[in-house]
Amino acid sequence: MVRAAGWMLAIVPALLLAARRVDGQGSAPTTTRWYKGNTHTHTLNSDGDTSPDDVARWYRQHGYQFLVLSDHNVLTSVDGLNALLGMDEQYLLIPGEEVTDRVDGKPLHMNGLAVERVVLPAGGATMAEAIQRDVDAIRAAHGLPHLNHPNFGWAVTAADLKRVERDRLFEIFNGHPSVNNEGGGGMPSLEEIWDDILSSGKLLYGLATDDAHHFTRPWDPTAARPGRGWVMVRAAHLESGAIISALERGDFYATTGVVLAEYEVSPREIRIVVKPDGTTRVRVRFTGRNGRLLQEFTTNTAVYAIRGDEGYVRAKVIDSNGLVAWTQPVMLGPARK
Repeated sequence: MVRAAGWMLAIVPALLLAARRVDGQGSAPTTTRWYKGNTHTHTLNSDGDTSPDDVARWYRQHGYQFLVLSDHNVLTSVDGLNALLGMDEQYLLIPGEEVTDRVDGKPLHMNGLAVERVVLPAGGATMAEAIQRDVDAIRAAHGLPHLNHPNFGWAVTAADLKRVERDRLFEIFNGHPSVNNEGGGGMPSLEEIWDDILSSGKLLYGLATDDAHHFTRPWDPTAARPGRGWVMVRAAHLESGAIISALERGDFYATTGVVLAEYEVSPREIRIVVKPDGTTRVRVRFTGRNGRLLQEFTTNTAVYAIRGDEGYVRAKVIDSNGLVAWTQPVMLGPARK
């Protein structure tokens, strides 16, 4: 924590305001890199259409550095896949599971990243209780929980998530075509849910994932296809512990295709430089408490001056072809755990 404009400034991720640059320069350690990864995908071991081997090959061939296989209530071993496909600082498989629960007929899906054993769905009398019990079970298996597609089945609300402790991640974007990212019919979008939670003082980081199930139907718009959303994680090296720790502390951004050339946070400002992409143009929107638009830029370089009374600040980059990137919130004031 440091003082800024008379407020307690809790920078997220908690790197004590170290400058973050995608090219590894700046005041952050020069040994860090940014790694492209997906934390939510399926294989034939649950309801996917492709073997773990071929799924892992798809992501390696498409420029990913890490992948979590997250089959429903199945923990797929990745030891053999890493022996076959893994390579130091180039590609890594991380074990995972999608803990698949139900509460009053509504779906509750939560990934456990790097769990050491299969985690059984714990259930609960209410959605909030079931989420908490599943979070606790994943933590007990030494994994990192992240809540998946809250609007799938219109199952999980901001009020539910505000009651949960020891969670840190949820999906701000899920690439499955039937999970209602944008809300509708009086139900909030995932971004509106995020702003509601952040405005309450609870810190939650936003992931983008593809939730891929279908690798054999690239022509089918109704298929849950790979490559629709991912995270860019900054870590010292490509190792499971380093990646999981970076996700836990929020040292990543989420994207559906926008690439950041620079991303820096200081006590005074947030600086974003979007990597140019041909004739594509961008909008960079900085949002604060209650989802209020703080400032918008229409240039690839955007610098937001922190006042200290915003509650939190997060950025969303939207390009002219509909691709998006989300940075993690900078909390202004003490964050509720």
